[in-house]
Amino acid sequence: MRANFIFSEVWIGLRRNLTMTIAVIVTVAIGMALLGIGLLINAQVGHMSSYWSDKVQLSAFLCKKNDVFEACKGRGAVSQQEKDQLKSRIQGMPQVEQVTFEPQQEAYEKFKEAYSSNTVFLNAVKAEDMPESFRVKLKDPNDYKAVFDALKGAPGVSNVVNDQELLDKFFGFMNKLRLSALIVALIQVFAAILLIGNTVRLSAYNRRRETGIMRLVGASNLYIQLPFVMEGTIAGLIGGVISAVMLMVAKVVLFDSLQTNFVLATQLDWADVAQVITFTTVIGVVICILASFFTLRRYLRV
Repeated sequence: MRANFIFSEVWIGLRRNLTMTIAVIVTVAIGMALLGIGLLINAQVGHMSSYWSDKVQLSAFLCKKNDVFEACKGRGAVSQQEKDQLKSRIQGMPQVEQVTFEPQQEAYEKFKEAYSSNTVFLNAVKAEDMPESFRVKLKDPNDYKAVFDALKGAPGVSNVVNDQELLDKFFGFMNKLRLSALIVALIQVFAAILLIGNTVRLSAYNRRRETGIMRLVGASNLYIQLPFVMEGTIAGLIGGVISAVMLMVAKVVLFDSLQTNFVLATQLDWADVAQVITFTTVIGVVICILASFFTLRRYLRV
């Protein structure tokens, strides 16, 4: 098999069908980028689930002076006696594993860490604005109702927040976003397969004289098909490289900003991005190869 002839045929095919080849590259790039974003979202959700699985807790915020919550109106800040009584009550519940008291200053330090990028917000809030709270870790995060109801009406408690409900809402949004990206990616992949098949058919039609001569002189099926398959492979590789760049940009612009703006988000590793890029590039190339191969088998008498 003469390599020079194969490469010259590939170059001829790419040059004759430049517009269609560019369309294939763009379609593969967008399809693989969307597929990659769906996989990155899946990795992000997995990291967050692992990180927060043992940190789910109930937060019982205590009344402070001039508190606006209905449960605190008509009374001042919670007293030390009420704190001790409430802590003893929580510790006596069978569903509770651990109780931690969080003073105002500690809450303020966590607030500054969580919203370090929002200087306007930080300047507007002071340590005395933060409520004291009891952080209640449950033995079973799903068995929270009894503890939640008991804390809701307890004296000195302004508000009770269940982290599990916040996580369920956030993960629900992320799962919908992931599913949407994967659906759009599958549509793009299907469009890429059709476009690649049409490109190969057009290229084969433009070179029908050459392929006819090759058949007459006894060229094998593989020898005739290989230039077309290589054209699809090159288009898939270029599309994969472009999608890799798009995924790296998405990691910096979207996923890193997600961690900055959402307290629940965790850092997405570059190792996860590299795995997704490798996977999507391979998928893009394989799709192009298979689409080219099966289109030729159907539309060329070789």
